[in-house]
Amino acid sequence: MFNYTKIENNNDFGPSPFVVNIDKASSENNFFRLALWTGQNLQLTLMNIPVGGEIGLEIHPNVDQFLKIEEGYGLIIMENKENNFNIKEQVNSGFGIFIPANTWHNLINTGNRPIKLYSIYAPPNHPHGTVHATKEISDMIEKH
Repeated sequence: MFNYTKIENNNDFGPSPFVVNIDKASSENNFFRLALWTGQNLQLTLMNIPVGGEIGLEIHPNVDQFLKIEEGYGLIIMENKENNFNIKEQVNSGFGIFIPANTWHNLINTGNRPIKLYSIYAPPNHPHGTVHATKEISDMIEKH
């Protein structure tokens, strides 16, 4: 079963076969971003977006992405052009968000508690074992 001690040691369970209660893992995650499983063609990360926080405006030119909101409330914005967001939707627990490659997007926490979610990338978008405790750390690492 899922072992949070291994997460504290920055372990990514991929590419080995792995079974997890994803709802529980998402709800209990306190890292901004944590690569839980990274394979050759797919990656699952857990995210925790604090109140008033956001993922940050981003685009993945060659990566499709799926977000599943487990807890919290937010606003998702998406479009193919950086400053022309035709898709603006309020989302909360239970919502799934499909983000095709080469689509600008951001998820902003508009609620009064953290957004807990998981994200699936195909192919993987972050290095195996990625752990970012905060968005500030993530921004610093991702820019290098």
